[in-house]
Amino acid sequence: MSGLVHIPWYATAFRGDQLQAELTRLSAIATQYGATSYSLHRGRDDRYKLLQILAFEDHADFERYWYGPEMTDMRAYCSGFYQVPVLYNWFDLVTEGDRPARTGVHAEPVET
Repeated sequence: MSGLVHIPWYATAFRGDQLQAELTRLSAIATQYGATSYSLHRGRDDRYKLLQILAFEDHADFERYWYGPEMTDMRAYCSGFYQVPVLYNWFDLVTEGDRPARTGVHAEPVET
């Protein structure tokens, strides 16, 4: 069953930028394991809070990514960059949307 995996990360003091850089790199690698999309979000009020969201068609593909060499190495290398435990959650996408693109502001002609 396809779904979205939400992985909340919380950086330790002064490690937010380093953790963000590693997660940015590793999020893109998820596509090599079958992810159809990925995103990484960082809190504005709490700069230590990061949320990695990955979309996978198959849970086994996510498991290959999560336990693969890149993520295993990252968790070892960055073990002091984030708080443990890291508990991911699966979600089903119910709905989504975007605002239509604005092509320009419509204005009535002004008569002189």
